[in-house]
This record gives sequence, structure tokens and C-alpha cells, in this order.
Amino acid sequence: QVQFVESGGGLVQPGGSLRLSCAASGSTSNFYLMGWSRQAPGKQRESVASITSDGSGNYADSVKGRFTISTENAKNTVFLQMNSLKPEDTAVYYCKIIVGGRLYWGQGTQVTVSS
Repeated sequence: QVQFVESGGGLVQPGGSLRLSCAASGSTSNFYLMGWSRQAPGKQRESVASITSDGSGNYADSVKGRFTISTENAKNTVFLQMNSLKPEDTAVYYCKIIVGGRLYWGQGTQVTVSS
């Protein structure tokens, strides 16, 4: 009952920046949390950043100070500004939303950090 339009991924050089966006639609009113997780080859999916509807943000230690999460609540849209990107940030990034007691995932967008 939830659909996502996720975009902003691509190829960037180390030290560069990308901005991911995810617009959720459907049964997304009064969401509890929106955020991003990533999965790199050979690794488990990990939470990168999340934000609750009251604006409280949480970040993985590996991205703290480099990534910033924000939302546009009226449109159920979440953004991830990624600065000072490192090769180890390379992964598929998945948008997520918790609403109505359920967790929903987006399709994912590839982020590749390489020279």
C-alpha cells in the first residue's frame, strides 16, 4: 500500500557529494519514521540515517558529520545529503518508512564512489 520514487544515486568521485530523495505515497499519513539503509556487496543491510516525524535524527557513526537527513512531511519525502563521500560508502541505498506499525522498503538506488 506504500509506493516509493527514489532517485539521486549515481557515480561520484571520492570527496564528492550526492543528494538522494525518496517520495513515498499511498498509506503514508502520520508516518513514524523515514530513513535510509544501505547494503554493500558481501555485507548486511545497515541503517544509515533515520528521522522521526518530530524531526529527531539518528545517524550511523560511519556517516555522522558527513550525511544529513531531512524530510518534507507534507509530501512524505525524505532526503539524504551525502558529502565527503568515500569508496566505502558504495552501496545500494534503500528508502524506508514506518507507518501504521509496518516497515516498508523502497526499490533502492545505487551509489558508487570511485575514481
